[in-house]
Amino acid sequence: MSAPERRRMRWNTPAAVRPLRHRDFRLLWIGLLASMIGSGLWLVALAWQVIEIGGGPAQLSLVTALLSAGLVAFVLIGGVAADRLPQRLVMLCADLVRAAVLLTLGALSLTGNLQIWHLALGGFVLGAGDAFFIPSYTALLPRLLPENELLAANGLEGTLRPLAQQAAGPALGGIAVAAFSPGAAILANGATFLVSAACLLAMSVRSAARVPTEDGHSIASAFADLREGFVYVRRTSWLWATLVFALAFVLLIMGPLEVLMPFAIRDNVGGGADEYGLALAAFGFGGAFGALGISSWRLPRRYLTVMLLLWGFGTLPLAAVGFASKLWVIGAALFAVGTAFSAGVVIWGTLLQRRVPEGLRGRVSSLDFFISLALMPVSMAVAGPLGDALGVATVFLVAGVVPGFLAIAAILGPRLDRDEILHPLDQAAEDDSYLQDQSGETVREPTAPCPS
Repeated sequence: MSAPERRRMRWNTPAAVRPLRHRDFRLLWIGLLASMIGSGLWLVALAWQVIEIGGGPAQLSLVTALLSAGLVAFVLIGGVAADRLPQRLVMLCADLVRAAVLLTLGALSLTGNLQIWHLALGGFVLGAGDAFFIPSYTALLPRLLPENELLAANGLEGTLRPLAQQAAGPALGGIAVAAFSPGAAILANGATFLVSAACLLAMSVRSAARVPTEDGHSIASAFADLREGFVYVRRTSWLWATLVFALAFVLLIMGPLEVLMPFAIRDNVGGGADEYGLALAAFGFGGAFGALGISSWRLPRRYLTVMLLLWGFGTLPLAAVGFASKLWVIGAALFAVGTAFSAGVVIWGTLLQRRVPEGLRGRVSSLDFFISLALMPVSMAVAGPLGDALGVATVFLVAGVVPGFLAIAAILGPRLDRDEILHPLDQAAEDDSYLQDQSGETVREPTAPCPS
């Protein structure tokens, strides 16, 4: 393809889908689609598998808490691996391990031998797989695309994730559980990770790992790498302030969303797996709407303020979930929450890839998950008992109202409103007018207004 043709393609392709022109990103995107649909299947299959075994909110809390504990326990190691090893190899191994775990759990379920401790142990290993996959994905993405396409790429991923993981996956999971069994849905989830692994194998990118020093493989060196990441986060106000907010945010909302929601659907609406799947689908469609909307424009000038206010006040509709007696009310509330949450996540992912130096992206990404999700196991573990003690409606009311106050404190305390003005990113996106074709060739073009 000639340079003029490439220029015409750039200007004629909508900004939101421009990253799909790159072969390796397309393959990565397809693999993510498959595995996220599987993760959505898991959300429904797990809840009804626990119920089928005879468990309740406390048992579901245990399993989900151990999954998040696996993520938190290994994510720092996953960040070091992302900065030291080829990221594609790390992601491939994580996919294969998760596939093996899910296929084993599905087989145990279908043969009638599955117990709660099997699900708990399997969930812990699945969380560990996520801990290695996610930092490597964050570190790899800037190597696949030009910098000015990262917002669109994160928007595509943000659109893909809720549509697949909270919409299509749960809907298919509800159908699979109703028509077959939870075990069949778990087996299907395992197969999706095999599809993701196949897409990674088909990619041609060779991600560069950092060249280690003589003691580069020692434990001391690994701890030095982690310390370097911690120091960078501590000295960077927009990072530590956002992560402290996320720590409290996750504690407040994740338990109610993932543990109490199935029981709110069952007790208040009289629904089952199908209705639960539809409620999660509403959250997913809202997330897709928010991600696609935010990525179709330039990064907001007040990007930190917009991001934190989206997260903080976007949870207000959760206050109505515990009181709702109609499924459509719960669906509308989850759609609104999903819209705000996903839009903020797209901005955050873009900031990590554009404001964090390349050699630190994996470790900073892992610290992001470690700090912000450190209390997720606590949220999962206490949500069930709190729901029993205080009532589901009260827990959802607190989860909806409190985050807004936390967001205001996170913005004004460290003066992030000043930081975002001192470090503008929208102009950089306008000036960075180059095109990189699938072979990696960079084509410089005259600066021109972006059509989006």
